[in-house]
Parts: sequence; structure tokens; C-alpha cells
Amino acid sequence: MSAPARDHSAEPAGEVLLSVRDLAKHYRARGFRLFGKEESAIKAVDGVSFDIRRGETLGLVGESGCGKSTTGRVLLFLEQPTAGEVWFEGVELASLDAEDLRQVRQRMQVVFQDSADSLNPRMNTGRIIAEPLHIYERGTDAEIKARVAELMDLVGLNPAWAKRFPHEFSGGQRQRINIARALAIDPDFVVLDEPISALDVSIQAQVVNLLADLQRELGLTFLFIAHDLAMVRHISDRIAVMYLGHIVELADAGALFEEPLHPYTQALISAVPLADPKKERTRIPIVLEGEVPSPANVPSGCVFHPRCPLAVERCRTEVPEIREFTPGRFVACHLVDEAGSHIVQRS
Repeated sequence: MSAPARDHSAEPAGEVLLSVRDLAKHYRARGFRLFGKEESAIKAVDGVSFDIRRGETLGLVGESGCGKSTTGRVLLFLEQPTAGEVWFEGVELASLDAEDLRQVRQRMQVVFQDSADSLNPRMNTGRIIAEPLHIYERGTDAEIKARVAELMDLVGLNPAWAKRFPHEFSGGQRQRINIARALAIDPDFVVLDEPISALDVSIQAQVVNLLADLQRELGLTFLFIAHDLAMVRHISDRIAVMYLGHIVELADAGALFEEPLHPYTQALISAVPLADPKKERTRIPIVLEGEVPSPANVPSGCVFHPRCPLAVERCRTEVPEIREFTPGRFVACHLVDEAGSHIVQRS
């Protein structure tokens, strides 16, 4: 079972809800020399910028360890950014005091990857979903109980199961509990941090379809973090491709898949299976050499150049700026000209 592709052409561009500018998150790590010690920085996220429009889904994709989940946590201020700015409805979040930030964060929620670890095994489903309602004092006990029943029904769970505990549910059902909890206090923006990667393939499309339905019904805005490009294509309006803490390409979902410009994006998309078996048998995937470098030892110049089959000397020495080549199409690559095509062609 697969999720239906979205009709991106029919969706209007909404106002910007969240803006991220030059966002960085560096962690301190101790490096050792032969004589003495030195401190080095693990650059999990380094200079990331993007906008998310109200009502859209921005997909954030890349290999494991590229900084996707860290980006999601930092823009929600679950972790403090090392540098950069996060603006929500025109307010810079770092400028807020603790109480004002707490109020804003009611409208920014998250659904984590592991549905089991993110649920308290000692609390029944009703208490789990009701927890944010109690924290923010959203109604009387009777009103909260009614709201919990409404939320369970909304995500496809029987409200009569409110007394059950997380271990009594399947993985897909537990993720529905997580989604219900995230929606309890009526957020505008939800970070979906690999919400389907831990689920069986047969359940993934059901959860993605549920998220798409909820977005239409409630007017939600999503950041959908994943490494499964095929699923991201179905749910996302636009897609940002991340590599080693940097966004290397950002474009409308359809344009990105039809004509990827960055060599890393081309390699990722070439690994996505094709529905047509004849085309699948005849295509030649792009195989990248080597491993993703450590964020504690980021290459000079373009971070992708050690694995890029098109790299030239400039790529090894000069960091490419992410530039808008056509409206809404951003690429960080020295080898893409102003017309949005590669100067150096693959042999």
C-alpha cells in the first residue's frame, strides 16, 4: 500500500510561518594530541537557512548523521542553537524570556521516531494524551477527558482504549497516540522526526495518509524529517536535501525529482526504486565512493567534494553559497551555472 502523491500545482503559496537563518549547532568534543589536549567542535548543523510557509510540508532528507533531527530539535529550542536565528510568525525566539518562549512553544510540537520510547510505560493512553492539556491548564477534568476522546477518534483510535497502556498497542497505534498528544493543544507547526521509519512498511502509508488528512483538516504546517525519499515525495510540497550539516538543495518536490541539480541529490534519487520494472532494470544508479565524513572533521571547501564524482579543484578549496537559480530553486554547488544546469557533465 502506498501513499497518494500530492497535487502540488493546486496549492497556493502561504505566508511564511517559520524562518531559519544561518542556524548552527556545534557540540564540544575533546580531541587528543600526542602532548596535551585540544577541544574541537562537532558541527552537527552549520549555517542552515530556510522558510516554511503556513499550511505546507517541508521535507528534510539526507543520510543518517547529516543533522536532520538536530535541526528539528534546535528550531523548537529543545536544544539551544550555537548561532543563527529562528523566527516564528515574525518573532525571533532567542529574544523571548522563558515564559514567553513557553507560550510560543504551545504552538510548536514534535512527533519523535520511536513510538515506544517516547511514551511513558507507566501512564495509560488517556493520561499520556491529556498531559499537555494539564500542563497548560486547558479546561476542567471533564473537558480534558472529552478532549482526549475527541483526539483519539481523530487519529483513528477507539476512545474506549484510553485506559490501555502503550505496550498493549502495535507500533502504528503507538505512533497515533504520539500524534494525538502532539495535537492536544492545537499547534500550528509540528516537527515530524522520522515518524514512520520504525514502523512496518504496511503501516507507514497509513500513518502518512493520516498526517496528510490531519493537515488538511486542521491547517497544520509540517517539517517532515526522513531518509526515505519516496515517502517524502508523497507528503512534501518542497524538499530540502541535507548533507553533513548543510542544505545543498531546496526545491519543489516535483522539480527536485524530475531534475535534481546537486550531485548528492542526484545520487539519492538514483537509489529510489522505480515503479516501472523495465526502467528499473535498465537504469544505472549513482554509487558514491567512501563514507560520510565525521562532523568533527568537516572537509574544506564543499563538504561533499570527497565523494563527488564531478568535483574540481575549486570544490576542494571554496565553500559554495546556496543560491536561488530559478524561483524557489536553491542549490549549493559550484558546478551549477546561472541557468540551473551543470557546467561539468557526467561522463
